[in-house]
Amino acid sequence: MESLPEDALIAVLVLVPARDLVLHCRLVCSLWRGLVDLPSLWRLKCQRQGYRPEPLDSPIPDWRDFYFLCSLKRNLIKNPCAEEGFDAWEKESSGGDGWKIEELPGNHGRNFPLPHIQKYFVTSYESCMKKQMITLRDHGYWDQLMDEARPDIVVTDWYAARFDCSCQYELCVRLLSKDYIVLQEFLPEPVVIEQWSDAEWRKVSHTFHNYPAGVRHILFIHGGQDMQFWAGWYGVRVTDSSLTLGPQVAD
Repeated sequence: MESLPEDALIAVLVLVPARDLVLHCRLVCSLWRGLVDLPSLWRLKCQRQGYRPEPLDSPIPDWRDFYFLCSLKRNLIKNPCAEEGFDAWEKESSGGDGWKIEELPGNHGRNFPLPHIQKYFVTSYESCMKKQMITLRDHGYWDQLMDEARPDIVVTDWYAARFDCSCQYELCVRLLSKDYIVLQEFLPEPVVIEQWSDAEWRKVSHTFHNYPAGVRHILFIHGGQDMQFWAGWYGVRVTDSSLTLGPQVAD
């Protein structure tokens, strides 16, 4: 194969799965290593997969990192819409009558903006908080990629109140080191929704940019409570939580 023109070799290598390129093909010889390291090869792989930056003229510092980040991108929050009960969630607090799962729209509630979302988690009359710990290596984000690429970390969550009851919503997202030291945190002020609100679903979103090197875990915590202390499940409702890493890509 060494006798093949470089363009022909690239045309073959671009068809090879990305991890095989890095873990196997790159080790064959110095020629192949040089070809696998070419930005043009990874740009071709991105084009083949339809990975395009948004906006389209955005500079790409490293096409190989861009390819891997696009291929890995998905919601890292498991069971975000209560379809699997409380699987993957750890209840940090379960005050009052505790957490419950209800069907949309629920009593004195509204349908969710996206029709495929059918359930939500609901809180009670004392603090109800639940959390997930995401270990990035478990999802394919190796240490060097996190430290060198520093991909944007985008967090979103949806919350709503009942029409007939005041409630409070809380969210905390922490970027943690290998030893679970907090490197950066998103901790907005608790949101209080007054009684007789419109009961509409509201979205909160935050993007971590230029965070310190060493992020290995992400802790997502949310919840709240009913502010009128009624027995049952009159507190804030939450669903469709999301945590994604990587660049903005064009549709």
